[in-house]
Amino acid sequence: MARLDNCIAMMDEGIGRMHEVIPHLPVEQVTLCRLLVMVSARLDDGLGEQIRQHQLNHSEFLTLMMLYSRPDGSSTPGELCEFTSQGSTNMTRIGNALVQRGLISRGASAEDRRRVLIRITAAGRRFVQKLLPPMFPRVEAMFADFSATDRRQLSRLLRKLARNLDQLDADDAS
Repeated sequence: MARLDNCIAMMDEGIGRMHEVIPHLPVEQVTLCRLLVMVSARLDDGLGEQIRQHQLNHSEFLTLMMLYSRPDGSSTPGELCEFTSQGSTNMTRIGNALVQRGLISRGASAEDRRRVLIRITAAGRRFVQKLLPPMFPRVEAMFADFSATDRRQLSRLLRKLARNLDQLDADDAS
């Protein structure tokens, strides 16, 4: 796997050459977009390896995390699709895989029998409690050189970017 600092140096050179040809290129914004994509991919690869050791993919992991974090441990397929950015067909596949492993269950809502509820099982809760702690050292190490202020500022800036992306999506939909 290529070192990120080498990839960033190549990116900087490439964006510099592009700027020579396209002078109105928004260099800082393009650089930030590429940095976010590269760092996100590496972050996902590192944590992805840990979840793959438990025969989970990223979408299955997100589905379990959402259910685990809900007060009653349940959600609807639609909510899960939205949170995990998955289509209904793929969410059905994810649900089938997690049901087969005994980590979640599917059933009708008590309030509305037409509505399907997906719920994390006791085995699913135990699985998450076993899965997460070994991930903590890597997550902490990623931010080892960040002060508490740095972490809060990064969180604030990423949330601001997320709001801008939501607004762009809303504008595009209009």
